[in-house]
Amino acid sequence: MPSRGKKYIEAAKLVEKQRLYSPSEAIDLVKSLSKARFDETVELAIRLGIDPRKADQVLRGTVSLPAGTGKSVRVAVFAAGEAAEQARAAGADIVGSDDLVAQVDGGFMDFDVAIATPDLMGQVGRLGRKLGPRGLMPNPKTGTVTADVGKAVADFKGGRVEYRADARSRGVVQVPMGKVSFTREQLLSNFRAVLDELQRVKPAAAKGRYVRSVALSSTMGPGVDIDPLRLRPTDEEMAGSIEASASN
Repeated sequence: MPSRGKKYIEAAKLVEKQRLYSPSEAIDLVKSLSKARFDETVELAIRLGIDPRKADQVLRGTVSLPAGTGKSVRVAVFAAGEAAEQARAAGADIVGSDDLVAQVDGGFMDFDVAIATPDLMGQVGRLGRKLGPRGLMPNPKTGTVTADVGKAVADFKGGRVEYRADARSRGVVQVPMGKVSFTREQLLSNFRAVLDELQRVKPAAAKGRYVRSVALSSTMGPGVDIDPLRLRPTDEEMAGSIEASASN
């Protein structure tokens, strides 16, 4: 097990290990424990009561975060002709067809999201060994294989993130939920959006309790466990967070 730094150890002492926090309490604690010199990402980890080794219980998709991610996302688009022009107009960072396929095949990976039009998937499919391990392979389930590349680019630039629970994850979904610099209200709205999406896509084959455990952490900070029975922020918590945001 890797050794922990002094700041992490000190922060971990402030988390009550036997306590399950409410979403608002967890967010406040994660924000207060962030000691890094950069704006850390707030990560949400949810263990679901599913068996992703079974085809009917594999979850993969995307969700739009109302407050965005706080991160500049580099989008590469495999497209030609009019679709390529739409991608450029929507703000895509890299656009190409055969030339981009050749670049990626040669090792170019300077992007966070890859989008492709259906007609180019025959060529892009050959990049599976390069894009797949990095989670960058375009897929219809995540909206990254589409004829409407302009909308896809705008969505990912505006805060759409991918989630997945496959066989390797053992039922755990991890999603970046924003930055520690976000207000509590912003993080709560993103938290709620992720939970609503996971409930929406709950597999019919899932048995027993669906949400088993939930935790929040910052990039360099300790995890804070959230009570699965108190997942949805109350109206009072949301109102309080909005009031706090307005006073800042």
